[in-house]
Amino acid sequence: MNDFYGLPTGILENDFIRLEYLTSVGPRIIRFSSQGGSNLLAELPDFFVETTFGPFYFRGGHRLWRSPELIPDTYLPDNDGLVVEKMDDGMRLTQPAETGIAKSVEIRLSPDRAVVSLTHQLRNAGSRSVKLSPWAITMFRLGGTVILPQPVGIADPQGLLNNRILALWPYTRINDPRLILRDDFILIRANPILPPAKIGYYNRVGWLGYWLDGLLFRKTFDLHPGENYPDDGCNAESFCNDRFVELESLGPLRMLESGSCTRLTETWELYDTLNVSFIPDGIREIINKSTS
Repeated sequence: MNDFYGLPTGILENDFIRLEYLTSVGPRIIRFSSQGGSNLLAELPDFFVETTFGPFYFRGGHRLWRSPELIPDTYLPDNDGLVVEKMDDGMRLTQPAETGIAKSVEIRLSPDRAVVSLTHQLRNAGSRSVKLSPWAITMFRLGGTVILPQPVGIADPQGLLNNRILALWPYTRINDPRLILRDDFILIRANPILPPAKIGYYNRVGWLGYWLDGLLFRKTFDLHPGENYPDDGCNAESFCNDRFVELESLGPLRMLESGSCTRLTETWELYDTLNVSFIPDGIREIINKSTS
């Protein structure tokens, strides 16, 4: 039987990639790799915070959360009760809720490419309306480089209006040595340094990347121009500390009536090269220098 530090797991794989998910708690994806390669995701089985409802275990890997970040709402434990359903083209992992917010993640692997599709859903199982955003967080091992494409060009015909806003959290230092700030891209060298650094912004191209161990991970996600997002308008965020680094996508803030749901779709792609059309030559050179 496959397991993650004593917790049972299931596996989805094709000729190119291998994905492992928990079968009793979550929904969580806890390992992701090329076939025969090492796990790209962080493994943190004992990393938790205490809440009024018991410990919330981060575990590492990939999880579905809700934003805005609130205690205890965002941190409700998901330590039991997972329902695993096989679909024709993948698996559905559901954390039911008699009251509150029910979570589910549908996982589908491409049959002939290194591609995974994830459909995240939050459903209001309570009796009161709730305003929230789906928040998909992927935790990676340190040692690589985060790639955050930035908005470029003018935002209005006269070029008078701002074209980007960066959200910075209180612990983030502008002079953090991990940060490489450019007009077209922001890069984060994922080195084990404290205090942490976190950056958020509205990403108009709909993708984030991470280069680690000679592999390029890219997640693409839904765009909803003109809608209201959490954290002063962020649909993309990245957090780095001394143990892991995160790529985070967020859906728009919506008022969920009782019984209604909101979804966020991500697509994961894995490349064995930086020589791809969406990485400019100049950015490729910086990444290669930072990892050589």
